[in-house]
Amino acid sequence: MAEGDTVEDNKATGTIAGPEKSIKRAAHGDTHVEDSADVVMTDGPASKRIKVDHEDAKPENRDTQPKDRIRGVAPVKAEYIISSEPKVVDDDAAEAGIYRDDGVGGKQDSRDSRDRNGKKGKNRKKQGGQNQNRNYGHFEDAIRLCNTITYSNEFSPKACKFGERCNACHDLRKYLKEGRRDDLDTLDGKCPIFEKYGRCTAGWKCRFVKSHSKEVEREDGRKELILLQSSDSMDTDEDPDQRPGVVNVVSTDIKWELARRKVNFEKSEPYIKWLDNDTDITRKFHNAKKQGGEEAGTNGREEIRAQFVDPPLKPSEKRKIYFGKETPVLAPLTTQGNLPFRRLCVELGAQVTYSEMAMGMPLVQGQKGEWALMKAHESEIAPPRFTPKKDTIVKGYDNSKDIKFGAQISGNQPWVVMKTTEALARFLPNLRVIDLNCGCPIDLIYKAGAGSGLLDTPSKLEKMIRGMNVVSGDVPITAKLRTGVRDDKATADKLIERLAFGGFDTRDRLGAPGCAAITLHGRSRQQRYTKSANWSYIAECAALIKSYKDKKDDLTDTAKEPDQSTQANTTDGKIYFLGNGDCYSHVDYFDHIDNSGVDTVMIARGALVKPWIFEEIEKGQYLDKSASERLEYIEKFVRYGLEAWGSDEMGLGFTRRFLLEWLSFTHRYVPIGILEHLPPSLNDRPPMYQGRNDLETLLASDNYKDWLKISEMFLGPAHPSFKFQPKHKSNSYEIEAEG
Repeated sequence: MAEGDTVEDNKATGTIAGPEKSIKRAAHGDTHVEDSADVVMTDGPASKRIKVDHEDAKPENRDTQPKDRIRGVAPVKAEYIISSEPKVVDDDAAEAGIYRDDGVGGKQDSRDSRDRNGKKGKNRKKQGGQNQNRNYGHFEDAIRLCNTITYSNEFSPKACKFGERCNACHDLRKYLKEGRRDDLDTLDGKCPIFEKYGRCTAGWKCRFVKSHSKEVEREDGRKELILLQSSDSMDTDEDPDQRPGVVNVVSTDIKWELARRKVNFEKSEPYIKWLDNDTDITRKFHNAKKQGGEEAGTNGREEIRAQFVDPPLKPSEKRKIYFGKETPVLAPLTTQGNLPFRRLCVELGAQVTYSEMAMGMPLVQGQKGEWALMKAHESEIAPPRFTPKKDTIVKGYDNSKDIKFGAQISGNQPWVVMKTTEALARFLPNLRVIDLNCGCPIDLIYKAGAGSGLLDTPSKLEKMIRGMNVVSGDVPITAKLRTGVRDDKATADKLIERLAFGGFDTRDRLGAPGCAAITLHGRSRQQRYTKSANWSYIAECAALIKSYKDKKDDLTDTAKEPDQSTQANTTDGKIYFLGNGDCYSHVDYFDHIDNSGVDTVMIARGALVKPWIFEEIEKGQYLDKSASERLEYIEKFVRYGLEAWGSDEMGLGFTRRFLLEWLSFTHRYVPIGILEHLPPSLNDRPPMYQGRNDLETLLASDNYKDWLKISEMFLGPAHPSFKFQPKHKSNSYEIEAEG
């Protein structure tokens, strides 16, 4: 990124960088947008140095006097304000605030209408203002081309196993003429996959197929359509799910074996049997303690105590991991935390990433959609940034073998998460950690006993973490919590102690559960995303964890030394502790680390609104991104989406859908240069304003038609049957069929 002008803020030691470029983008070839330049004054005291002028966009006859900052409203300079009424947004859309659905092809996800037991949820209440049952129409070709033709030259198709019974089209020229929409002229009319890898994974279905095909005349005078590819390009005929640059692709055979219950869970099965027996003995022990007299009760409890046996398996030694000031973390984000978005965030400086929250049972059942969430980009298996210091060196930690990508799962029973963990550890070669979601607030998950439903069942949560640690091989286990279920009853401190040492009735026998890291979101389940995150409580829990070294020493003086394989992997035996909530700038990030005592910060909505927050953290300064730079990030997302989902009609539909989901967050970004005061706040709602140029105004629009217009700059017109319904009903879109 080119260096730009800087503005020093009196509340932060960083600067504002604002490089300006011009860019031409068009939906139909007739749009010309050009950024204006920033004029920045840096003379004088720090408190008087902030002055960013944008000559071409200043409306006349507006009151330009600074106003006092109003709580909850972004302090936009008066000359840019159109209406003082702040925008309304719905933050339950982030971090599994509303459950993900994949309603493609006009079908809503079955998980939206059924509970965890498969029963229809007729009595479930809809939340006002939210589109709960969303679908996206359908976006496929008018004529389905047989796969034996898709990757072959016209005169040399592969044999179709269905023969004359095949319902797909085998006439390539008919398909190209009648069965698909015309080639796109966006992205210079060139297939981004072919340009990068020398072979297109969509073959003849690619919407840019003219850029990698040609017609040749044979010796007999016949003309043949052929696909172009480089000699060393990757062959994707065998497994269509295997795409260039994508890792953690589980084969169809494995998913089929899981679906048919043919996979042997050799670690989970014996441990689950032991756990069931241990639970029965524990229940008897507590019942005897309640019912018997003192002497009889003591004798009875001793007899029952003698029935306890050791687990059949011990945890394997875990890989060492590291979280520190230099490793900002991208949170697991439902829908928005897809592979192209994570790839963009890694490019901008995210050091640790997580999959979208995946449900444990569908993974165990081999469901394709859930396993697709485990795919990662090759950039996510590179080591995170590591700056060794005397007090941060982890014994045995090898940064060169560490990676960025971890998986997050959800489940409501110990046996579910244990089998899920064993399957992930066995079939995914690239996992940093496996994280258990204990914070998802939505009703469907909570009422089933998963997500934040685990916050009120500490014994079950401990069993889950302990069991996952046993079956995960060398992959560390972590957990993500909220402060509690209710606003007036914070329970995270008690849960953290339990995850660090185990319950009072298990720590002596079994040692610590083996949780390597804990993330605490500073809100309760009841609170969801209202009010600010409680960083004071996060700081209390951080101090509690720091005190555990002394407590651990006291415990080991009076109890048997725990097995080292169950312990956290830091130098002093403490668990890594991450904070989460309302981080929107490098100022927030370093303040939380320095003053709240967390090892690092997990960033969710802040990254959705401005993914370059990771770049700000790395550089220690505000970055006033121009509208053209922000549009370049959108173009990158589109290119990464086409690589991940394909450049055919289906791939374009998925890319457009997830781009629109992301734009429903990015429009909330208020450029630094038009703010009256710093730092910006994630919870501030901007008034209606116009940007410093037309493109910046377009990017700030909360109108779905403008989002669609932005998508058309790179993906062309939407499929006639495409639909888009944002998380909030104020912005819904259903395209009208042409003609």
